[in-house]
Amino acid sequence: MRFRTLVYILLTISCLFSCGQLEKTRTIKLAHGLDVNHSVHLAMVKMGVDLQELSGGRLRLEIYPSQQLGTERQCLELLQIGSLDMTKVSVGVLENFAPKMKVLGLPFLFRNRQHSFDVLDGPIGKMLLNDGEKYWLKGLGYYDAGSRSFYTKDRPINSPEDLVGLKIRVMESVTSMDMVNSLGGSPTPISWGELYTALQQGVVDGAENNPPSFYLSRHYEVCKYYSLDEHTVLPDVLLAGTHLWNKLSTEEKGWLTQAVENSIIYQRKLWMESEEEALLAVQQAGVTILRPDKALFSEKVKSNYEQYREDEELYHLIQEIQNTQ
Repeated sequence: MRFRTLVYILLTISCLFSCGQLEKTRTIKLAHGLDVNHSVHLAMVKMGVDLQELSGGRLRLEIYPSQQLGTERQCLELLQIGSLDMTKVSVGVLENFAPKMKVLGLPFLFRNRQHSFDVLDGPIGKMLLNDGEKYWLKGLGYYDAGSRSFYTKDRPINSPEDLVGLKIRVMESVTSMDMVNSLGGSPTPISWGELYTALQQGVVDGAENNPPSFYLSRHYEVCKYYSLDEHTVLPDVLLAGTHLWNKLSTEEKGWLTQAVENSIIYQRKLWMESEEEALLAVQQAGVTILRPDKALFSEKVKSNYEQYREDEELYHLIQEIQNTQ
């Protein structure tokens, strides 16, 4: 009897200890819409490894890729109600939830890639990340998503005139729709997951995105012309819901912030490599790569900036971005 009692006591202590350990482990659910081979997903995997190591196993990342939990817009809505902890979305989609972000979607806003990094990693970028908190969205950082360009099924795009009459898929973004309108095309919002079929069936004549997304989505199987006008530099934004963020201790926030920063450095390196690989791969698959005169396109969209003159705060922000050295 004494032996059984001792065993029972030991098992109880072990159970209580295990339960205590489990209580200390917080699982953070992160969802996004990209392929598992995308540099952003690979960076998130690294984030999860780093987070577990930094926290001694007390924080764990659970990743749901490829729109398993919904579109980018749906994931943002899940964040706002606390049903999801973290997500990655394009600035183009985020502007519907955090209006100041729309300035980053303006065409030909940045002089080059380094200029975009200087803005995003500096005071302006940090201010924009924090601006989403009043909408229950805590911005954590920016992943590189390169430059977006047009790809089409039947007609090469060498100038804005070539877009006239074409239905071009865009994100659910007023800024993106205004840009395509200014260039003469017909903007058609379609979710990323439905785009391949829409291209196949002729619902749209083309779309616009960066090289890795064009390649990994296999849109090159349908669209045989890729015109590198590089009209926008739309970063991907990593966000946490304030429902999660406000629950974290100062120590936990520090671990998560460090893991995010590590993943951003890693992703940007992977991105450069993936851009070169994607362009080579689509060329080998029979896609014609075009390099049109960007000045023809930038001239056409100058009017997009004028509509912001009436909004003194946003117009000043645009000028700050353009003047960043």
